[in-house]
Amino acid sequence: MALVLLLFLLAVSVSADEDAFIGVNIGTDVSDMPSPTQVVALLKAQNIHHVRLYDTDRAILLALANTGISVTVSVPNDQLLGIGQSNATAANWITRNVIAHVPATNITAIAVGSEVLTTLPNAAPVLVSALKFIHSALVASNLDRQIKVSTTHSSSIILDSFPPSQAFFNRSWDPVMVPLLKFLQSSGSYLMLNVYPYYDYIQSNDVIPLDYALFRPLPPNKEAVDHNTLLHYTNVFDAVVDAAYFAMSYLNFTNVPIVVTESGWPSKGDSSERDATLDNANTYNSNLIRHVLNNTGTPKHPGVAVSTYIYELYNEDLRSGPVSEKNWGLFNANGVPVYILHLTGAGTVLANDTTNQTFCVAKNNADPKMLQAGLDWACGPGKVDCSPLLQGQPCYDPDNVVAHATYAFNAYFQQMAKSPGTCDFKGVAIITTTNPSHGSCIFPGSGGKNGTRVNETSLAPSSNTTSSGCLSEYYYGGGSFRSSVILGLLALIAVFL
Repeated sequence: MALVLLLFLLAVSVSADEDAFIGVNIGTDVSDMPSPTQVVALLKAQNIHHVRLYDTDRAILLALANTGISVTVSVPNDQLLGIGQSNATAANWITRNVIAHVPATNITAIAVGSEVLTTLPNAAPVLVSALKFIHSALVASNLDRQIKVSTTHSSSIILDSFPPSQAFFNRSWDPVMVPLLKFLQSSGSYLMLNVYPYYDYIQSNDVIPLDYALFRPLPPNKEAVDHNTLLHYTNVFDAVVDAAYFAMSYLNFTNVPIVVTESGWPSKGDSSERDATLDNANTYNSNLIRHVLNNTGTPKHPGVAVSTYIYELYNEDLRSGPVSEKNWGLFNANGVPVYILHLTGAGTVLANDTTNQTFCVAKNNADPKMLQAGLDWACGPGKVDCSPLLQGQPCYDPDNVVAHATYAFNAYFQQMAKSPGTCDFKGVAIITTTNPSHGSCIFPGSGGKNGTRVNETSLAPSSNTTSSGCLSEYYYGGGSFRSSVILGLLALIAVFL
């Protein structure tokens, strides 16, 4: 009987009015915070059309005017008690922070408080009142259809989240969750959920595989199976979202959609945070973006949008706590990307090279034989001009396969107009925003300027872009550089001498 009920619940679809979108959160705990106009310029350059603010910063809202960017504004937790206890206070808040900016600024949602149940439980009794008072003020201003009202939740309010079909909200919050879900349902709003597979992974004591947290492909026998529904889960993100859907259905709410208001992965951590790395952050966010924009949905609701805001736009160096707390951003404060996402295609949201100064370099730890094969291919079938690598030429030194392969790889990458897949060379090349030029050796694509920024994150591996196994044109032995081209030239010179 229980299985029949669960299968029935699976058949009840959560409707979606539009395709899923990717947005970003904009935090401001930054010592050298960019100006609002700089922030908006970055958003435009990155084709970001959805942002979430943690407050109602007037300067940023004015800068966002007439951009068309959809904005979620927030009632900070320290204002929640006042608004939840007074309809007039809520109305004044709407007048100052919303009516003053619309329609020029496209405010589409209000997050009333942040993770209140888990971080500010003493305000929980007035949470639903605060939402209702804010919504009533919007109704009075005829803005309720344009602007949704909700509140963000930590996924930790869900207990026993796997298998998802057995998940339920912490029952102690039923006096809040039930009226809250009734409000969301009646107002056509959505549940705001913060989903952090990074924390699920590190708190699991290695029970959760890293690949499962990062959306990496899993063999079928490694997929997580909900034995009640026989649904297969290939990533933590989907499992948590479906756990929330099942938890709502347990309270008899089956038509409230979910928007993920925070998700991401830190790019740096301290010695105890070994998986907070550039590569993992890049992999997670790149895969998350693809997963969301493909409208994949979740196993419980395939094809139903799960729009998601990435945490976050900038690294916030002023945040307290472990090193990872300061390193969730996609960009540094100067607009320089922390890493280049594994995304390709013109117009892709967050194709985040803001400088258009990207280069292709050899991986330092790559197999020398693979580097040699890639170097041979680039200087041969790849039709790269490798003459600057000859002895006595500007790029001969340093005389090693990594340095020479870097020059050849980059020359090919630039020659191919940085086309997707042209910086791979069987996995021994990576994209970087650091200009590898040095001394008089000016790399193609550099415009004659040397860079200082390090970024060792590659694009997604390409398939059959390059080949190895060609005749060895460049060979390194005992640290010396030889070339069949040089030998040929010497033989030719000997003939004419």
